[in-house]
Amino acid sequence: MAVQKEPILKKCRYLGISPAVMGVSKKESIRFKNANNRKKISEYGLQLKEKQKLKFIYGVLEKQFRHYFSIAEKMEGKAGDNLITCLESRLDSVVYRMGLALTRREARQLVVHSHYTVNGKKVNIPSYRVKVGDVIALREKDRTSEKFKATVEETKDRLVPVWLTANKDDFSATVNRLPSAEDIDYEVATHLIVELYSK
Repeated sequence: MAVQKEPILKKCRYLGISPAVMGVSKKESIRFKNANNRKKISEYGLQLKEKQKLKFIYGVLEKQFRHYFSIAEKMEGKAGDNLITCLESRLDSVVYRMGLALTRREARQLVVHSHYTVNGKKVNIPSYRVKVGDVIALREKDRTSEKFKATVEETKDRLVPVWLTANKDDFSATVNRLPSAEDIDYEVATHLIVELYSK
């Protein structure tokens, strides 16, 4: 299992993404705003950076990421957009989007510790891919937990994507449709990742 131990804020600054994407509420620092723009980056460097960005956001390692890319290539439509669909439909990502975890890393840990069910069945695999019509819910005995009540209260202002129908009072959400590249809240040039793997 991938365990990320690198500092989130430092990595976010290097990859040029907002810490809010990872669920960290700290504002972006303007201190080193142009630090990464000092040296010219090659075409390969740009492609690699875009790949690293997605791997970091979703907490996957190279082998798993390449597997997702091979799945995305076989799906209908653009491989880059399909890759986003595969990554966004992971159970840990859905739990984070529902507002039942403060950060993406916490969502992953809570899934591993079997706090959530999919269609009433316990699932403890973060990479489990949800399907249309699936109902993701907090385990019955955890619904009285003060920790989860506080989490829901803290994430009440977080926007739930349109492909999910969340019921925060019931600690559950239903998947209306599969996520698409238009639904994400960060910028990524997926065509560069496609170019990188096409070499």
